[in-house]
Amino acid sequence: MNNLNDPPGWNIRPVPREGSDGGKWNYALLVPMLGLAAFRWIWTRESQRQIQEVKNQFEGQVAAITKDLELKYKDTLTENRRTTALLELELEKARQRVEGYKKAMASHSQHLMEERKQLQKEREELEDEKKRALQTGTAGLALHAALQQEQEWQQGAHVLLQDLEHQLVERQSAFCSPLLPKEHRMEIEKNLLVRVARDPAGVELGLENDIKDIFKNDRHCAQMLNMDKRKNGQLMWLYLKYWRLQVTLQKHKRAEGRLKGSLSDVKSS
Repeated sequence: MNNLNDPPGWNIRPVPREGSDGGKWNYALLVPMLGLAAFRWIWTRESQRQIQEVKNQFEGQVAAITKDLELKYKDTLTENRRTTALLELELEKARQRVEGYKKAMASHSQHLMEERKQLQKEREELEDEKKRALQTGTAGLALHAALQQEQEWQQGAHVLLQDLEHQLVERQSAFCSPLLPKEHRMEIEKNLLVRVARDPAGVELGLENDIKDIFKNDRHCAQMLNMDKRKNGQLMWLYLKYWRLQVTLQKHKRAEGRLKGSLSDVKSS
């Protein structure tokens, strides 16, 4: 039986073998090995806990980054879709403008072709009239004389308009100048009216009423320190352009009238 009253033995002391004290040495090695085992168990448990914490933290960061990237991807995708829609809308508008421009050009080209045909037809008719007129020497001389006279009339009308332009510039400069007296401007206006009243081209073109309209309504002046007289006035420049066009139109009308008169005389003779 074991001796329970023997504390140093703790009732766990191995039975010594005959001729050996190995039991004491086995007991001495058992305590460090148990401590080492306990340490390894504690260390392994702590390591696993720390690994799990790092893993959880990493997974959380990955999840946050993934969510952020998904939001950015959705925003980018939405913005790209919006941009694509706007570009498609602009492209469609541009296409419609191009189509409208093509239709307008086609219509304009058709209109020009029709006008060209009409002009060609009128030109052929005029050539026929000239050929018939030139069949006789009298008609040919009359046509040449009529065209020459209308050319001379046009040149005289242009000389008149150049003179009127110079005087109108001086008149508007006097109107805009605070230093020149009113009488100076009125003298220029009087000379202008006399000029157009005495010139046959001025009478035929009806320039007197247009000149009076300029005197009454053209009050435009350039800046105070302006030194260029031609910057004054607005209405008078519009009238000058209109008069030049009117001279060209009147020349053709006069030539047409002379041509028809000459042809009538040739046919009657």
